[in-house]
This record gives sequence, C-alpha cells and structure tokens, in this order.
Amino acid sequence: MRASLDDTDLAIVRALQANARATYTEVGKAVGLSAASVHERVHRLEGRGVIRGYHAEVDPGLLGLGVLSLVSVLPSDSMDADATEAALGALPEVETAWSVAGEDSHLLVVRTRSIAELSDVLQRLQGIDGVARTRTAVVLATPVRRPPTV
Repeated sequence: MRASLDDTDLAIVRALQANARATYTEVGKAVGLSAASVHERVHRLEGRGVIRGYHAEVDPGLLGLGVLSLVSVLPSDSMDADATEAALGALPEVETAWSVAGEDSHLLVVRTRSIAELSDVLQRLQGIDGVARTRTAVVLATPVRRPPTV
C-alpha cells in the first residue's frame, strides 16, 4: 500500500536520503519549513513507516568482506518456507533474503571474506531442509547503485 505523501513530505525524504545526519534546521532550509515543522513531519513519516530507520553506510571491502554474491535457492518439493527462511536468517553471511516468484524460491545477498568462505556458506546452504540446490553469481562490480527515488 502506497502512503499518501505531499510534495513537502517527498522533499524531506529526499533531503534525509541525501544526508540522514542533517539537522531539522538544515532540512527546513532545504524544503522551506521551520525546524519544528520538519521535526513534526519526520516524526509522522517515521510513525507511518515511510522512514524506517537511519544507519551508517559502511564499505564492506574495508571491513574485510570483499566477496559479494547473489545466490538463488531452488526449493525441494518438501520445502517448508517458514523453516527454510528461519534457517537462512541464521546464517550471518546472508545479508538479505528475498522470497521471489519463478523457479527459484529465494534470492540471497551473501557477503564473505573470501571465495573459500563463500564455498563454506554454500555447503551450509545445501544442508538446509528445503534447499534442493543453489546457483551463485559472484559480483565483479556494481556500476549502478542508488536508493529508491521519490
């Protein structure tokens, strides 16, 4: 369900996407509102779930997590989606897991320190009940990366 947002709400969201550490005063100057009005609107956007949180974007490579892979999970006939998803969530190397339509049941974003560590993760994935097999693509580069545009 799409939230009903006016142009000012969208401008605030864009400003915070550009710099989540901006003060209410700075955002207010950018969108033509007082700091108090921005605070009220941001609080409302958070309450409605439009703004889900704030985080620090880190460079995974500088943290030693230089291997990024996309892993497709092909389900077995006996897959229990809830149990399989719980098992996927228990793997710390799984950064994101999407349930998808098509031949694959899930698409995973996996970050590891090395190809050897990726191989270990793939072995653990194969041991999960409901996983028939996996297909893996190792990411060589990310030529386009951006947040959702509003």
